[in-house]
Amino acid sequence: MRTVLPDPPPADFAELLERRRREGTDRYEVWEGVVHVSPDPSGAHLYIQQQLAVLLAPLAAAAGLQAGIGSFNLGEQGDYRQPDGALFRAWHFGVWQQTAALAIEILSPGDETYEKLDFYAAHHVDELLIVDPKARTVDWRQLTTDGYQATERSALIDLGPTQLAAQLDWPPLEQD
Repeated sequence: MRTVLPDPPPADFAELLERRRREGTDRYEVWEGVVHVSPDPSGAHLYIQQQLAVLLAPLAAAAGLQAGIGSFNLGEQGDYRQPDGALFRAWHFGVWQQTAALAIEILSPGDETYEKLDFYAAHHVDELLIVDPKARTVDWRQLTTDGYQATERSALIDLGPTQLAAQLDWPPLEQD
């Protein structure tokens, strides 16, 4: 469900964002000045995220990359996305990361991951790793001149989607 608010937003919405900030649940992205509020990650999301941290860190190190598993701001103030992790060529300790070698997205209900591909391409993210805990699938894509294309092997680390999917301990399927 999409909700469109006037600019400036009503005071109630500003209060909602402030309450989420105080509670540490202020997950939102800004797409060309438009706020996209997303729900907090599910337990399944966090379970997969932790496994990715353990599995990808040594492979990243072997390839001369740094693993940063956890949400971060890719882009700039006023236009950024928050992937669930990344592999970086070099650490940048500021608030705004301009690119990543690989961005990680873990799908959640109502997720807008597939709507972010053009943004990632414009920010020169070489590969995308998209994990769906509910479908128990791994979608790995490489940036080409035609956009992101599915690949069977990462050009960055020694791993592919089939191999990664087999290594994940998938969470139990949630009852809706």
